[in-house]
Amino acid sequence: MRILQLDVKSMDYELIAPEASEYEKSDKRSEHIENALVLLTTIEKGDNEEVAKKAVDAALEFAKKQKLDKLVLYPFAHLGDNLEGPKRAMEIFKAMDELAKSPGLEIIHAPFGWNKKWSIEIKGHPLAEQSKHYGAGDEVLKKEKERRKLDLSIVKKSDWNNLPDSDHRTIGELMDLYSFQEVSPSMVYWHPNGWIIYRELKSFMREIEALYDYKEISTPALANVALWHVSGHIDHYKDNMFLVDEGADQLGLKPMNCPSTILIYKSRRWSYKELPFRTAIFDKLYRREVSGALSGVFRVQELTTDDGHIFVSKEGVENEVTLLLESIDRVYKTFGMKYHAKISTMPDDHMGDEKLWEEAENAMKAALEKNNMEYTINEKDGAFYGPKIDFDLEDSRKRLWQCATIQLDYQLPIRFGLSFTGEDGKEHMPVIIHRAILGSIERFTAVLMEHYGGKLPLWLSPVHAKIISLSESSNAYAESIYKKFKESKLRVELDVSDKKLEKKIREAQLSKVPYMVIVGPKEQEKKLISLRKSNGKQENGLEIDNVIASMKKEIEERRNPEA
Repeated sequence: MRILQLDVKSMDYELIAPEASEYEKSDKRSEHIENALVLLTTIEKGDNEEVAKKAVDAALEFAKKQKLDKLVLYPFAHLGDNLEGPKRAMEIFKAMDELAKSPGLEIIHAPFGWNKKWSIEIKGHPLAEQSKHYGAGDEVLKKEKERRKLDLSIVKKSDWNNLPDSDHRTIGELMDLYSFQEVSPSMVYWHPNGWIIYRELKSFMREIEALYDYKEISTPALANVALWHVSGHIDHYKDNMFLVDEGADQLGLKPMNCPSTILIYKSRRWSYKELPFRTAIFDKLYRREVSGALSGVFRVQELTTDDGHIFVSKEGVENEVTLLLESIDRVYKTFGMKYHAKISTMPDDHMGDEKLWEEAENAMKAALEKNNMEYTINEKDGAFYGPKIDFDLEDSRKRLWQCATIQLDYQLPIRFGLSFTGEDGKEHMPVIIHRAILGSIERFTAVLMEHYGGKLPLWLSPVHAKIISLSESSNAYAESIYKKFKESKLRVELDVSDKKLEKKIREAQLSKVPYMVIVGPKEQEKKLISLRKSNGKQENGLEIDNVIASMKKEIEERRNPEA
């Protein structure tokens, strides 16, 4: 049994038509639910009532901790590929309904076997999305492993057929950015073009972080589970972790950077004069996800975030939040994207003193107001360890993407026993500010692909220009132009093939190259070039050095592309 467990703010679904040979009759065609725990559930071969009870018991325990009074059982046959037959699956799903019945808990049972139209708004705290897998016994799992054959081929292009041209997977294919391999499920294999974008985004963020005195660090991918016990990840996040047994020890691949960053802080003593201590980290993270929750590079199992952790005194929180708001504004303006801020306040299930929560929320509000930033309030949607500001990024198609986040943490400093020596000579506890601006670089790359429709700013484009010869007689001149662009440290490609000019231009346009430098006998005679932009505009008779200087300036200024 595979479950995607979601703590949701709201959910709507509407029954469209039966899609299975066995389905539940229902007179109620639609449902609107607020503040509930949703279990998107796939019933697999070998599942039984015992497995169902384990799943339901775990869900009830979580709902109790989060003080949720609604549980939605939602059949969702997209999380696995070893599905039980519809009749037996429906029986198990109905059994879950009976097992879930509990005083004070409303059970909402989405009918089995229907094609449904649905929308969902998930809460923003770290435990709001968790993938779960409940096995039906070692023998069944062994047989399933034997049944599955490892296919070492690349995910075929046909797997992404029928996607719109604006989808990041279609664009990524045209630009040859990345692929996925069966041997590394839902982990990105970056091709040369995609790796350039990835590196440029990291380089950009490093420049921003240098402006604000961040110190970049790196920590091991593996750590003994003792670390994850102290941080609380084993209690709250174990099902989403990759765990490895190494003799008597059990190790975990890190799903988040904060615990190991804290160990660096703990490695020495600190004075108030040395705070704030701002760290940046770009290490790989690993998070187990059910396959049906994955979509191209939007959600993957190996990811990199532009992660940052700031160790600061309680009195310094407001100033640090102000600086973070400034840096977020600087980054998003570079991409020409609007954003919307929201403060998530103390949830019912929280840790720490309520007075401290109030102080933290007031500091966030003061910083936003000082920067003239409008914001909304998400009541009771903060993390269990502290309030946060989340930022929804608005793309060119008016869609919202939650990317940047600023989270105040008063609990991990307690759990790890962090301190610094104050001006009064006494020991004080710092506050940790967790922050990310791009968020997952993999996901942000996908957002940018769809925001720009693949027509990236010049500084991000894998290929700045393609040098195209008009005919064989111009090939040597085209090669000399290509060499000059390369020496100027521009990313260029050369096309001296015998294809027709129209086909060469078409291929460059499909691969989203911003500039085409076209040379023929006329250009060769005058030692000039013609320049064609991706929007179709063309200028003839241009000086080579002037074009190179103009392109380098456009890159340096990180200008957005012309419409």
